[in-house]
Amino acid sequence: MRKLITTTACITASVLAFAQTNPAITSWLQNTVTVGSYYTSGNSTVITNNILVNCQSVQYSASNVYVSTKGVPAYPTGPFLDGNPSQATSQNAIFKFPLTPVQNTATAVSTTGGNIGVFINGVALFDYRDGVSWKNSTSSLCGGPIQPPCMGDGVWNRDAIVGERLGFDCSKGHPAMGNYHHHQNPSAFKLDLNVISTVCNLYDADGLYAIDSTVHSPLIGFAYDGFPIYGAYGFKNVDGTGGIVRMKSSFTLRNITTRTTYYTSTATVTPGPAVSTTYPLGYFREDYQYNATSVATPDYLDIHNGRFCVTPEYPNGIYCYFATVTSNWNSSYPYVVGPTFYGTKVAAKVTSISESVTTYTASSTGINSNSINDGKVNIFPNPASDLIAIQIKDLVKENYDVVLYDVTGKVVEQKTLYQGSTIVYFDTKTLYSGVYFVKIIVGDNVITKKIIIEK
Repeated sequence: MRKLITTTACITASVLAFAQTNPAITSWLQNTVTVGSYYTSGNSTVITNNILVNCQSVQYSASNVYVSTKGVPAYPTGPFLDGNPSQATSQNAIFKFPLTPVQNTATAVSTTGGNIGVFINGVALFDYRDGVSWKNSTSSLCGGPIQPPCMGDGVWNRDAIVGERLGFDCSKGHPAMGNYHHHQNPSAFKLDLNVISTVCNLYDADGLYAIDSTVHSPLIGFAYDGFPIYGAYGFKNVDGTGGIVRMKSSFTLRNITTRTTYYTSTATVTPGPAVSTTYPLGYFREDYQYNATSVATPDYLDIHNGRFCVTPEYPNGIYCYFATVTSNWNSSYPYVVGPTFYGTKVAAKVTSISESVTTYTASSTGINSNSINDGKVNIFPNPASDLIAIQIKDLVKENYDVVLYDVTGKVVEQKTLYQGSTIVYFDTKTLYSGVYFVKIIVGDNVITKKIIIEK
C-alpha cells in the first residue's frame, strides 16, 4: 500500500509540475471580474455588454486542458458596417485541447467553416472562408450571409478577409450569429503600416496585441490540433538564431485571368467569374497557389502556414502556426491556420469535463506576470489637445493601472488597461495647457512618460 501511495503522489507531483511550464495551460488570459463592451454604428460611446471577457477558468488533466470562456474579448467589439445585425454574445463554451499534440502523418485534414482554434482570450479563430461561393448557373455569389439563402457551387470560395472587410470592426473581428471571431491576425487595422480600413477613425484602435517587429511575437492561441499560434514575427532560423523577422506565407496569387482550373491540376473545374475589378485576384481562396520551394528559405512557412521551430515559450522547439501579414502588416493568406492542419485535429468544444482535473490559477505562480519597458509604451499625439492614447506594443497579460498626473503630482484621472487589450484613452479637452505625466503600473513595474497639452 505504501508503494502505491508513493507512486500516485509522484504522478500527481509530475502533473502539477508539468502544468507550471506547459504553455497550453499557462498562456490563457483568465478573468472573472471584467465585462466586455461594444460600439454601435454612428455612436463612438462604448456600451457595456455585461459579459465576462477572456477565459473564466483553465483546468487540466495529464493529457488535456479545458478552457472555459464566454468567447468575448476585453477590447470593444463592433461596429459592423456591412449591416450585420449581431453583437458578440456569450458562448458559454468549454474547449478541450491536447497537452501533447502530434503530427498527422495520414492524409491532411482540411480546415472547415466555424471554429478551427481559440485565441488565448477565449475568442474563436475561423479560417479564410465565410461560407460564400460562386454559383455558375446564376453568375452570382451564394451562401453564408448573402440573402436570400442560396447555395453556391463550392468550387470558387470567397475569401472572408477580402469579401467581408467592411463588416470587420477595428480589431479585425466580427460575429457569426453572436459567435465573435477572427479570421486573421487580431490586431487593429489602424496600426497596420498601410491602413486598408477606416473603421478605426471613429472607434478605438484596439486588439489582442500590437505588432512589434523588433521582438518575437507573443503566443496568441492554439489551433484545433493543439499546436500553438504566434503573431507575425519570429526567429529567422528554426533553432532560434538569425534575429527577428516577419514570418512569410508560401502562398502567392496565381497568374490567371480566367477561373477554370486549380493550381494543383490542369483539369478544368466549374468556372468562376473572370478576374476583374469586381472579382480581383485574391477574392477567392482558389486564386492562390502554394510554392513548395519557398519553404527552403528559413522565414517562409509550410503548406499549413507553420513550421517546427524554437520560440520563447518552447525552447526545445515545437510546431507553430503564425498569423501571417504582408510587409505592410496587412493580413496575408492563409492568415493563421490552413488550408489544412499540420497535426491530428482532436480539440473540440465540449459540454462537460468527464475526467479528473486540476484548476490552474495563474496568479498563484506568477508565470503570466508582465514586465514593461519604455520601448513598449506609445503615447500619442504628444503634444496633445483633446485626447491622448496610451498603447502597449505587446500582449497585455494582466491589468495595468494607467494614471494621469499634473505637474504638481495631483492625480487627474486613473484608468485600467485590461488584460487582452492594448489601449486606453484620456479626454484632455478640459485640461489646461502644460506638462503632465502618465504612469503605467503593473505589479512593481512603473513606467513614467511626460506629455504636453497644448490648446
